[in-house]
Amino acid sequence: MKSIDRIPITKIQRASKLVGTGTKVGINYLKYYGDKLINTEEEAKERLDKKNAEDIYDSLKQLKGSALKVAQMLSMEKSFLPKAYVEQFSLSQFSVPPLSAPLVKKTFINQFGKSPFKLFDTFNEHAMNAASIGQVHYAEKDGHKYAVKIQYPGVADSISSDLALVKPIALRMFNIPSKDSDKYFKEVEEKLLEETNYIQELDQSQFISNACKHIPNLRFPNYHKSLSNSRILTMDYMEGVHLASYCKTNTDEKLNKMLGQALWDFFMFQIHHLKMVHADPHPGNFLVSNSGKLIVLDFGCIKKIPLDFYIPYFELAQAEVLNNEDKFENKLFELEILMESDSEEEKLFFKKMFKDLLKVFTKPFHNETFDFSDQSFFKEVINLGELYAKNSEIRKYNSNRGSKHFIYINRMFFGLYNLMFDLKAKDVTINNYVTLID
Repeated sequence: MKSIDRIPITKIQRASKLVGTGTKVGINYLKYYGDKLINTEEEAKERLDKKNAEDIYDSLKQLKGSALKVAQMLSMEKSFLPKAYVEQFSLSQFSVPPLSAPLVKKTFINQFGKSPFKLFDTFNEHAMNAASIGQVHYAEKDGHKYAVKIQYPGVADSISSDLALVKPIALRMFNIPSKDSDKYFKEVEEKLLEETNYIQELDQSQFISNACKHIPNLRFPNYHKSLSNSRILTMDYMEGVHLASYCKTNTDEKLNKMLGQALWDFFMFQIHHLKMVHADPHPGNFLVSNSGKLIVLDFGCIKKIPLDFYIPYFELAQAEVLNNEDKFENKLFELEILMESDSEEEKLFFKKMFKDLLKVFTKPFHNETFDFSDQSFFKEVINLGELYAKNSEIRKYNSNRGSKHFIYINRMFFGLYNLMFDLKAKDVTINNYVTLID
């Protein structure tokens, strides 16, 4: 893949890139209106989605940073986005043009006062992986192998302006009214700012790795503070296959179950014991080692879970709450899904909507073991997502509902469910994490 020699850094440069993309999208719509005159509307819409997804992604991958990170987050919303967007935005997990060698060298000199070739005995100037906020290089020093993550120039400084530019696109894509949406975008902004602080990521990585190292069949890299700073993060090089690649070829049910149990235990232990969780569960952050262990990478996005959210959120998964109208309604108020200003019509609509969703999404928690290879479960998830994504009634109401904490907790569960399904993990013990707490 061709590398890039510069990234638009200033607000004007980045805005100009997105304005140009907006023009392309406008032209695509004009073509769509003509296309549906001679073809079916479904065929025309499919071509429109494909072209728009390509043009938007092409722009975002040049910008990198938070604009591309939003695409990565959206790629996990398989139940709500058109297939063309999911497929195109999924490339942000693995297929992003890397920085050129001169720009990598310049970044090291700016951060360490020396080139990577003086800091390490050997340094591969060609990136192993390039993603939204940074790219990873292989290096060696004193016989030890390292993976070195380098943050793209200007990423941290452009987050606020990027989100302001991307916000109208996201609102339109999800049919969200701009009114009262600021608290959600503020939550995203705060988490993205945290992801650009590699010193904080190093501390989070060490804390969670140490807290979870006793979980069977999990492995974590060690992190090296002396070779890291706020924009460069150095860790052990871990050998393994990306989880997505592994899932495409492996048919060993026993190994899949073991990896699925390790993955599930890792997330449940964090949530219920640490009250914080790795909130970026896309396949690029997990490897399968040659010995069949699950390797966890990238602790930049960690969501802390306050008790006043944790308690009602997981109480909603309990059958006695789901089946008791008064208790169910009280929890919806606690979680800001229902509001005091709601009419009876709005209350009835959102109570039914969330009860329907919860009855599907909480199914794993109503069983001692769960078969995540069950296609009927994921078909239910997708069908419900499509049903409410296309529901015109939602637009009548103020649909900006729910605590800001839903954004990353729901994102975590969507991502986790998708990973478990890709693994085809059967007979996973749901509450196994309880046995892992000292």
